[in-house]
Order: sequence, then C-alpha cells, then structure tokens
Amino acid sequence: MSCQFINLPGNQFCRIVHVFVMVLVMSVPALAEQEARNLLQRHLPDKLIIFKSTPQGDLKLHVFLPENEKPDKPRSAIIFFFGGGWNSGMPSQFYPHCRYLAGRGMVAFSAEYRVKNKHKTTPVECIEDGKSAVRWVREHAVQWNIDLNRIAVGGWSAGGHVAASTSLISGLDAKQENGKIRSTPDAMFLFNPVLDTTLTGWKAGQKRLGDRSRELSPIHYINDQTPATVIFQGTADIYLPYENVERFQKIMRQHHNRCEVFSYAGRPHGFFKPSVNKEDYLDTVSKMDTFLVSLGWLSKP
Repeated sequence: MSCQFINLPGNQFCRIVHVFVMVLVMSVPALAEQEARNLLQRHLPDKLIIFKSTPQGDLKLHVFLPENEKPDKPRSAIIFFFGGGWNSGMPSQFYPHCRYLAGRGMVAFSAEYRVKNKHKTTPVECIEDGKSAVRWVREHAVQWNIDLNRIAVGGWSAGGHVAASTSLISGLDAKQENGKIRSTPDAMFLFNPVLDTTLTGWKAGQKRLGDRSRELSPIHYINDQTPATVIFQGTADIYLPYENVERFQKIMRQHHNRCEVFSYAGRPHGFFKPSVNKEDYLDTVSKMDTFLVSLGWLSKP
C-alpha cells in the first residue's frame, strides 16, 4: 500500500483556533454562534495520508496527532467513518471528535472510503475500505507509536455500519493486503448506527443490499469476541429503529460482551453533531471519554 504525507498546520495552530472559537461561542450572540460552530468544525487535520489506492482513486486518512509526539509508552488510537447512507459524506464530520481525542493523547483518524455518488460503488466496497483503514493503522502502528491492542473504530449511521462491520463481518478484506495483519478493532463507538440491514432493521438498507442484506448485517454476527461497544442513539430517529440498538445490546450481553447504550429522548438522526446540538455533542464526547478511561486507554481527565 502506498503512503504519502501532506503537511498541514500543526497542533499549535489548531489549539489557538480552538481557544478562539470557544471564546466566541461563550461571548457572541445567537446569530453569530453558528458561525463560531462552523469555524470549530473546520479544524484542519495535522496530516493527510494515502492509505489505499483503488480503481476509483486514492483514499486518505485525515490524521490528528497529540501534542506529545514522543510519549513514554504506546498510545491508543481511533478511526472514524462518516455517515451518508453509503452514498455520500465527508471525513470532516468527525473533525471535532478527532481534535478532542488527540488533545487527550490519542492518535485520531477520520477515514475516507468509497461511496456511490462519487465512486459508483456499493456498500461492499465501503466495508472493504473500512477494513483496509484498520489494517493500515495496525501495519504502521510503530510509526505512530500506537498500541496494537488499543485501536478503536467509530462511525455515524452508515459509517457506524462500516465501523461495526470491520469487527463483525469477515471475508470482505481487500485481496492485495496482508491478511496476517488483522483488520478488526478493539473497541467501537457507534452513533445512530446501521446495525441490522434485514427487514427487521433499516428497510432502506435492506432494499439497497437486496440478496446480500443478511450477509452484510452486523447484528447477525455478534460473538464472544466482539469488542467492547458504546452506542449513542436518539429515540426520535426516523430512519433506524431504536429496537435494533436494544437487540444489539441484548445479544452482546448474552455473549458476555460489554455494551453500553446511551439513549437521548426525542433526539433525531445525527443529534450528536456540534452543528446540531452543542450540549449533546459535549455530552456524548464526555461519555466516550469516560468509557475510554474505564478501558485504561486514557488517563483520568
């Protein structure tokens, strides 16, 4: 796999921007607050790295690095996958989360993957690219001083499906990659995720996947090795049944796996984004942080 670095403004610049934006958010009137939020969302990653070349074009990891680039021991890492129904979406959806977690000492990545509108591909390629991203991070863990046993994935909606599929669905790895390096994560953070692509889940997904809907349905592959999982779900999500989340947690517990579900009453699909609800964004990030601390991946804040 090819590897290319594109240097962008570093942590010092981003910290200055972050402080500036937070001052704006706390001090400006309501009409200007949205502009401040937009600025926060436009945090630039520290690097862009090509992790995979495909017939439809190169795919990049958007990398956010901790301030201490030479820590005493390996760090934990997380890879986020954007939402967009396998049709569209941008890695910038998770820039705020990446910048926050980098500030806490993690190496954070927001991954590109092929989507229908841009690449004319199917959800199968989405899963393949997700697995490629996890494998690339494992393959280059020494370069980033990452602990091989502390690599998480996260994702929203269809990106949550990609994240869950990297852990639960086997057999969709890219053939040219080193199969000896595993493409599964060690923890999952899922936001309004697509967990069931059969008729009992997201019906639009079932229609899109057709005969492969059962094959590509993460909930049907939970086993004793499924990693610890956190799910953030709004009860007013009109696309994804809340029952799917409850059933996922029930099956996880039957297999003695850790699975925490945080329910947000009356919240819609995508409720956690800072541009949608700043308070819910802060609350979900706080709960994600607490879970990482409980795993021993982060020190107490």
